Amino acid sequence: MKVALLRNHDRSGVLHKFGQPSPERCSKRTVGNVGDALRAGGHDVDVFEADALLLNRLREWLPATPVPAGDHAGPDALRPDEVPAIAFNLAYGIQGECRYTQLPAMLELAGIPYTGSGPRGHTLALDKVVTKTLAAAAGVSTPAHRVATSPADLTGLRYPLVVKPQHESTSYGLELVHGADRAAAAIDTVVRRYQQPALVEEYIEGREICIALLGNGTGLECLPPVEIRFGARTLRMMTKDDKFHRRDSELTRVCPAPLDHYLLSWIQEVAVATFEACHCRDYARVDIRVDANGVPWMLEINSMASLGLGGSYVMAAQAAGYSFDEIVNRIIAVALQRYAQRPATHASTPESTPTPMAMAVG
Repeated sequence: MKVALLRNHDRSGVLHKFGQPSPERCSKRTVGNVGDALRAGGHDVDVFEADALLLNRLREWLPATPVPAGDHAGPDALRPDEVPAIAFNLAYGIQGECRYTQLPAMLELAGIPYTGSGPRGHTLALDKVVTKTLAAAAGVSTPAHRVATSPADLTGLRYPLVVKPQHESTSYGLELVHGADRAAAAIDTVVRRYQQPALVEEYIEGREICIALLGNGTGLECLPPVEIRFGARTLRMMTKDDKFHRRDSELTRVCPAPLDHYLLSWIQEVAVATFEACHCRDYARVDIRVDANGVPWMLEINSMASLGLGGSYVMAAQAAGYSFDEIVNRIIAVALQRYAQRPATHASTPESTPTPMAMAVG
């Protein structure tokens, strides 16, 4: 199958530089590794910059043979063998709000299948406040929080507090604060640097667990849990410097994390409920804290989980028995299966609402 591997490295392919620039990009090494894995899986791979000229490039790249007509579940459903080409999305967007949504929206406009969440899922997951609201409605515990542009917005919260941008990931702008003066400075930094309000939430002391998810619907798979261990560090949080290996005191990861059956099941329920509440697709990672009473608290979901070789998602996949090549090609497979099972988009049946989790947290 032809696979368009989409990335954002060259930021010049826009009509005008406007709005908040994206601080994220997938590394050249990861893009190369994913491309090699897809080729090892028998795919014909080409790499494209996901910018304003992408659709013109894809128009020339797409196979000339039209999609055959078959017996479909609906007008938009395709058998996996009928999909002539698919895009593997590694693009975080170049600039503006809800950047993760830009490439999926372009691909849907052009009618090109792709891996990963759609515009709705990325929008909900990238807005940490909306994520928390949806997860709470689904029965998931999440730390008490406020949306803040000044310390006056923090009434009722207990220190220490975690301050971070409302719409960013990769721990950009993350700070743990212990008093009002430091909180004010951290909020001001977020508002000025990231041009958005801060999400301020109560800090949960405890174990940090990541759950990687793969698949959709009844085929959704929870990969083995990854525990982030901070050792003797005073700051027991994963920062941007940790993710880019810029700290002297490196954290460690353990997978599978040692969890009893009850706690593991509870954590997996939290992850699945969050994934479904945010309408994510194909693969994602949910970050969870387990407090001293053994209660899991959902921190956030990453709808563009990193496929870097040293990251939690790949570690979890390897613990589940997947090689790197296998997990990359499995993502293609679950995306194709999703398109094969996709119901008619013009049907009048309303979308279902995620079922609240069958648990109560005291």
